[in-house]
Amino acid sequence: MDSQLHFSTEIKAFHDYLKVEKNASVHTVKQYVADISEFVAFMEQHQLRSLAAVSYLHGRSFLAHLAKRGLARRSISRKLSSLRSFYRFLLREGFVPQNPFQTVSTPKVEKKLPSFMYPQEIQHLLDSPDTSTPLGQRDAVIFELLYASGIRVSELVTLKLNAINISMGVALVFGKGSKERYVPVGSYALQAISRYLQTGRSVLLAGKADPGNLLLNYRGEPLSDRSVRRIVDKYMDETALHLNVSPHTFRHTFATHMLNAGADLRTVQELLGHVNISTTQIYTHVTKERLRQVYDSAHPRAEKHGR
Repeated sequence: MDSQLHFSTEIKAFHDYLKVEKNASVHTVKQYVADISEFVAFMEQHQLRSLAAVSYLHGRSFLAHLAKRGLARRSISRKLSSLRSFYRFLLREGFVPQNPFQTVSTPKVEKKLPSFMYPQEIQHLLDSPDTSTPLGQRDAVIFELLYASGIRVSELVTLKLNAINISMGVALVFGKGSKERYVPVGSYALQAISRYLQTGRSVLLAGKADPGNLLLNYRGEPLSDRSVRRIVDKYMDETALHLNVSPHTFRHTFATHMLNAGADLRTVQELLGHVNISTTQIYTHVTKERLRQVYDSAHPRAEKHGR
C-alpha cells in the first residue's frame, strides 16, 4: 500500500490549504508533506488504516520511535508541530473527530543563543571587498545590506531594483509567507548600492536581458542563497577571522547591535519581520549575556573565575 496514494485526498487538501490559505513557502509546504508522509509510513507499520484511528498513544509511540532513531529533539519537535497542524486542519474539515497530537507534549529543546559578530569583527568583513571590481562592488552591497537591514538571505536574493528607494533610504522586501515590509537602508549601504549600480551591475549584466534583481552573479543571472553562502565563506577565509559566520549571522548581528544600542524590542521585531515577539526575545538573552561578560571582566567586585 502506497502511503501517499492511500491518504492522497487528505494530504492534497492540506497541501492546497498551506499554499492558498497560509501562503506558505514552497520549502515549508515540502517539509510539512515530508513529515506527514513519514508518519503515514509509521501508521502502515502499526496497521493503522485510517487517519481517524490514530490516538494520543500512537502519537507518543511515534515520538518514541523518532527518538530511538536518534533524531534531535529540535527535529522531533518540528515533526510534532507539522502533525498538530495537519490534524487541526483535518478536524476543521471533518476528516477526523479529534486531534490526537493536541495534548502530546513537545520535547524540551535547549534554546541556542544566536551567534553574532562584534563591531570590530563585522567592520573587518565590511572592509574586505575590493570595490574597484564589479564583483567586489556587488559583495560590498551584500554585506552592507545584510548588516544595515537585518533581512534574510532569501529576501536579499529576491530583492528587485525597483523595490529600493535610494532617496528615502528604504527597501520593500518580501518575507516569509510573501508578507511585505519596508526596511531601512543605512547611508553606507546606500553608497555601496549607488556605486554598484553606476558601474559594477551593468558589467555583470553584459548586455543580457535584465532579470530585475539587484544582485547578479558573474553570468548576469540572479544570485542564489547558496551563492551568498559561498561568498561569505570566501571572505571569511581571506580575512582569517576564525569565526563560524553564515549569511544569517548578519541578521543576528543586526538585531543584537540594535538592542545593545537601546532599540526597543517591538521596533526590532518589526524590522526583522517576526510575527511573534517571542521570536525576537531570544536576542535579549544575547544582550544580557554580553552585559554579564562586560560586568564580570570590568567590575572590581565581580566574581573572577579561576581564583
